[in-house]
Amino acid sequence: MEIKSITLKNIGLFEHLELPLAPTPQNPSNITVFVGNNGAGKTSILNALTISLSWFIARLSTEKGHGSYIAEDDILNGANGATIKVQVCDSVETSVYPDNTARDNDVQWTIAKTKKGRKTNYNSQLTDCSRLASYYRNALSQDAQVSLPLIAFYPVERVVLDIPLKIRTKHTFLQLDAYESSLSQGVDFRRFFEWFREREDAENESGISDEVLNQLKPLAETHQDIWQVLKELQASAKDRQLTAVRTAIRRFMPHLDNLRVRRKPCLYMAVDKNGETLNVAQLSQGEKSLMALVGDIARRLAMLNPALENPLIGDGIVLIDEVDLHLHPSWQRRLCDRLLDTFPNCQFILTTHSPLMISDCKNILVYALNNGKIQELPSQYGQDVNTVLLDVMDTSIRDPEFESKLNDLLDAIQDSNLSQAHQLLRELMAEPTHQNNLELVKAKLLLRKQELRHASHS
Repeated sequence: MEIKSITLKNIGLFEHLELPLAPTPQNPSNITVFVGNNGAGKTSILNALTISLSWFIARLSTEKGHGSYIAEDDILNGANGATIKVQVCDSVETSVYPDNTARDNDVQWTIAKTKKGRKTNYNSQLTDCSRLASYYRNALSQDAQVSLPLIAFYPVERVVLDIPLKIRTKHTFLQLDAYESSLSQGVDFRRFFEWFREREDAENESGISDEVLNQLKPLAETHQDIWQVLKELQASAKDRQLTAVRTAIRRFMPHLDNLRVRRKPCLYMAVDKNGETLNVAQLSQGEKSLMALVGDIARRLAMLNPALENPLIGDGIVLIDEVDLHLHPSWQRRLCDRLLDTFPNCQFILTTHSPLMISDCKNILVYALNNGKIQELPSQYGQDVNTVLLDVMDTSIRDPEFESKLNDLLDAIQDSNLSQAHQLLRELMAEPTHQNNLELVKAKLLLRKQELRHASHS
């Protein structure tokens, strides 16, 4: 499943906005990125997508289910009503159709809202949404192992809670439970930990745990045939869903490995970091945030695709607001590529403030927003960060006051106004933090060359 386009009327800052989303013929990757200042409307677009997709999830669960509604506060000031329309492409299983013929299922639906006491011609149109959800319910009725599309939204206020020492509430982790809070809560280590522990308990019951295998290793290594049988038994009992989660986290964070639940001396989630075993709670906020995000996407894919040998190739739609939040610049550089490598059939719609996110990945679709206006940008792949900051994000690469004085200094050197140049240089060098500034070092060299040139002509 993927969203081909979204059309907004009177939503947030947008009076009328129609946007195709990647993949497109010009941008074949599965990633669309929105950039812009705070308040430019990036989150409004993600929220609109969330409202529309919530109706598909609701009607997949029950025939007459209700999703989220447009809030009156989301309607453009001065407008009487608003609409959100999405066009979705979904290739439905062959068995769903009466004539057993698979086909690309292009559908669209509209969510409308009229302000109280006003009148408009806007009406919600949910026939296609209900029809698509009905197709999936039919498929589930015929085959409980059929794959379902992932739909998830991770807001800026995504939650990363501490892992609980005790689990007091019993939860179900059935296939449709993968949609629980998928559009409202973001990431939650508590639910992730409970799911992980339940799967690992089942994995250990059906096979040999790593701890037991390590204890048997000294005894069994003298009998290689027995040792080989034990390792094969362990490998065959590995839980497919847990393997998917561990694989996804390892691809994003190669320095972390072997995520597992430890039960002694107390219950906690452990991970090996550069060969050292740590409690996940000991990781940095950035590490925990990324692990929770990637782990949650992989967990939901694993639950929704119970028959896939590799659930990470399942399809779906993932919305992430400020995807660069808490991430080191080196992680920001690789994030888009790793999303595509790890979840190749998911469509990602992201917002960011990081120039590295759009300059280090090929074929992504980038939109720049500014006060309700939107512009599709040419590829920024290979551009240096300063160029992206200046040209795309309209942000100076230096402090504006320092930039102005530096330009005055360079102009004075160029005009051979040496006394003024020396005065400006002294003022700039008065700040201790400027002593080793590369631009000032260059300016000093230029000034010295200009002085030598004048001396040779005198």
